[in-house]
Amino acid sequence: MQAVLEARNTLGEGITWCDRAQALYWTDIHASTLWRYAPSSGETKQWHLPERLASFALCEADGWLLLALASRLAFFRLEDGALHTLHEVEPQLPTRCNDGACDRQGRFVFGTLHEPADSGAKQPIAGFWRLHADLTLEKLPLEGVAISNSLAFSPDGRTLYYCDSLARTIRCCDYGDTLGDTRLFANLRDTAGEPDGSCVDADGGLWNAQWGLGRVVRYRTDGSVDRILPLDARQPTRPAFGGAALDTLYVTSARDGLDDTSLASEPLAGALFAAQVGLHGLPEPRFAGRPPVGDTP
Repeated sequence: MQAVLEARNTLGEGITWCDRAQALYWTDIHASTLWRYAPSSGETKQWHLPERLASFALCEADGWLLLALASRLAFFRLEDGALHTLHEVEPQLPTRCNDGACDRQGRFVFGTLHEPADSGAKQPIAGFWRLHADLTLEKLPLEGVAISNSLAFSPDGRTLYYCDSLARTIRCCDYGDTLGDTRLFANLRDTAGEPDGSCVDADGGLWNAQWGLGRVVRYRTDGSVDRILPLDARQPTRPAFGGAALDTLYVTSARDGLDDTSLASEPLAGALFAAQVGLHGLPEPRFAGRPPVGDTP
C-alpha cells in the first residue's frame, strides 16, 4: 500500500467514503478533528470539535453527519459546525464511544471502550448500541468488551461483525431487528497484534486493519485468510473502499504510543494509505434519522 496523504494523525480512524462529495471523511480521535480529503484534487479540510470524535455516519440529509463523540451522539452540520446532541452514552461508566457503522437499514451501530481513571488495564465493561431512525437508542445484547471495534455488515445486511480488540478475536452473529448467537469468525491470538476497524467488499470479504502488525487482512466469508496487504505503518486502524468506482482500498493509521525512536524509523505512521486490490466496495449506508429543522443549539 502507498501513502497518499501524510496526515500525521495521532489516532486516525473511522474512514468513510462519501459518494455525494466524492471524498473521504475520517477522524483523528485524540486531536478531536474531522478530516475530509478529495482524491481527485488532493484538497483537504478539517473541522475541530469540542471533544474527541470516535466515529460517525453519513446522513441521508445533505450536509449532515451523525457523530459518536466521546461522551454523546450528536448531529453535525458541515456548513457551519452546528452540533445538536441526541444522547449521552454510558454516562455512569468510565467509557467513551469508539467504532461505529450504519447497518443496511440506516441504523447506526456503535460500541464503546473502557477508559480507566487510573490508567490501569481496560476491562470488558463497555458495550454495543444501536441508534434507530426515530432517534431512540437501544443497547444490543452482546457480551461486554474492553475496546469495541471491527463493526461491519455483510452485503445482505444479515451478518454483523464486531470484536473486542483486547480479546484478539473477531466475532459475528446473525443480524436483524434481533441478533442471533455469536460465533468466532477470526482468531488473532497467535499474533502480537489486535484486530481494529473493518469493512466489507461487494463479494462479502471482510477487510480488517491489524494494529501492531502493519497489515490489512481480507477474510473470506468462512473466516479463512484470503490475502494480506502490508503497509509502512505498524498501527493501521480502519479500511474503507472509495473512489468513483469504489475500487480503491484506503486505510487510516496512527502514531499514538510511538516514541521518538519508533517515529524516526516509521515516518509514515499516521498517514492515509491506498491500494488497488482488484475488488469493489459497497456504497456506504447512510443514517436514516432526520436532523432538526432550522437552527440547532
